[in-house]
Amino acid sequence: MWASYRNSSQSQLSNKKPHKQEKEWFAVGFKPENLIPGLVIGFIVGMLLDFSKPAKILPKKKSFLVGRTQQQCSVSDNGDQELKMVLVVRQDLKMGSGKVASQCAHAATGMYAELMQSDRFLLRKWEQCGQPKIVLTCKNQNEMNKLKEAAESIGLPTFVVADAGRTQISAGSKTVLAIGPGAKESVDSVTGKQRLL
Repeated sequence: MWASYRNSSQSQLSNKKPHKQEKEWFAVGFKPENLIPGLVIGFIVGMLLDFSKPAKILPKKKSFLVGRTQQQCSVSDNGDQELKMVLVVRQDLKMGSGKVASQCAHAATGMYAELMQSDRFLLRKWEQCGQPKIVLTCKNQNEMNKLKEAAESIGLPTFVVADAGRTQISAGSKTVLAIGPGAKESVDSVTGKQRLL
C-alpha cells in the first residue's frame, strides 16, 4: 500500500512539472506586442479564405435578369416604367473632364448612400436594372436649382454635390445634381430638355 501511495504521489509531481512547463511556454510565447500583428495577419488570412469561395448566386426575382442580357426593369408590376438616374453637370464652372467624372461619381454614390437609408426597395429595383445613368448639362446654379425643385415636387429623390475646393473649383460650389433613380417618364419630364454632356 505504501508503494502505491508513493507511486501516485510521484505521478502527481510529474504531472505538475509539465503543467508548469506549459505555463512557462505560454508566458514566453505570448508577448503583448505580438497581439496586434497576429490579429491583422489572422484577419488577412480569413479574408483570403473567404474570397477563395465561389460567389453565391442569388435566385432571380420576377425575371428581371435573363441570362446576361438585361431586360426592361420596372417600378410597377405591370412593367411599363423603366428606371434611371440622371446626373446634371453645371457648365458654367468649366470643370475638366477628370473633375466632371469625379463629381458625377460623388453624386451617384451620395444618392446611393441616401437610398440605403431611405428607400432600399427602389435602390434594389434600380440595381436589378443595371443602374442606368445618363449625364446631362445645365447652364448654371439657377437652372440646377429649378431642376432640383421640379424633381422633388413630383417625388423624385435628389442629391447635390458641393465641392470641397481642393482643386479646380471654389469650396462649396454646387457641381452636380443627381435625380433619381426613378421612372424614366418622370425623370424625363424634369430633364428631357437638357443636353447630353
